[in-house]
Amino acid sequence: MRAIKSIHKSQKINMGGIILDQPLPVGDLQSIDPFLLIHHWEDKLPGDQRQREVGVGPHPHRGFSPVTMIYAGDIHHRDSFGNDSIVKAGGVQWMVAGKGVTHSERPSQELAADGGDFEIIQFWVNLPASEKMAQPAYFPLQANEIPTYEGEGVQASVVHGKFKGISGGIKSAHDVTVVSITLKAGASLAFDIPKSDNGILYQLDGSIAVQNGDITYAKTIYEMGAGDSEKVEIRAAEDTRLLLLHGKPLNEKVVQYGPFVMNDQTQIMEAIRDSQMGKMGVLIE
Repeated sequence: MRAIKSIHKSQKINMGGIILDQPLPVGDLQSIDPFLLIHHWEDKLPGDQRQREVGVGPHPHRGFSPVTMIYAGDIHHRDSFGNDSIVKAGGVQWMVAGKGVTHSERPSQELAADGGDFEIIQFWVNLPASEKMAQPAYFPLQANEIPTYEGEGVQASVVHGKFKGISGGIKSAHDVTVVSITLKAGASLAFDIPKSDNGILYQLDGSIAVQNGDITYAKTIYEMGAGDSEKVEIRAAEDTRLLLLHGKPLNEKVVQYGPFVMNDQTQIMEAIRDSQMGKMGVLIE
């Protein structure tokens, strides 16, 4: 079976007043190439708020793809290229920042006003050096637009790549697989991660055993290392939700400064300059 290289519990962080779980980076695990970061934000919005009082306001990105999975509530995406959409629970927003874009990510006006459950995961996928200055792109998918695999006690939404013979709903330059998995208590699931790929399993809740190991609980991340086999086996002790990520490592130097991910310090300085000069666009809410 595919080896488990490391297991970590996510850590709580304060991101501009928002308290969330950060499975990656965590401890001495800074990234799992090509995946740079994972944030899990679960909250109950109180209501009676204006949209501008919640979520994350306009900010720039360059050199990677921020991907947002919506598990409860919704996200209203706006960006400096004119994209404007609300994606509801079960959907995903995939943005290729490329050479630079400014965007905002907030719960909808309705959700801010009425309140309610809100849960998202955002992860960052690094772009190869050859694609870092590509034209930005935005791909929104609602839940009913995402291909789904179903087995006994298992449901898996295939966002990107291929899983159990099903191709994902989003096509991009990234050589990665992204699958949102739900397991009922007692259900088992086996699948392959190619030997050439780095793999991640993030457990949102419930309890599971991976590769017949010990039971783990909510907010746990598995780093899947090399092994004699590509096969991964999961058994759910309780109802569980998982995010599966795997992809071919880029094996390129990474220099990161806040929302910019490039290959050297000069490129970072250029990104800061271009953002300050408005070359990544301006977004006025």
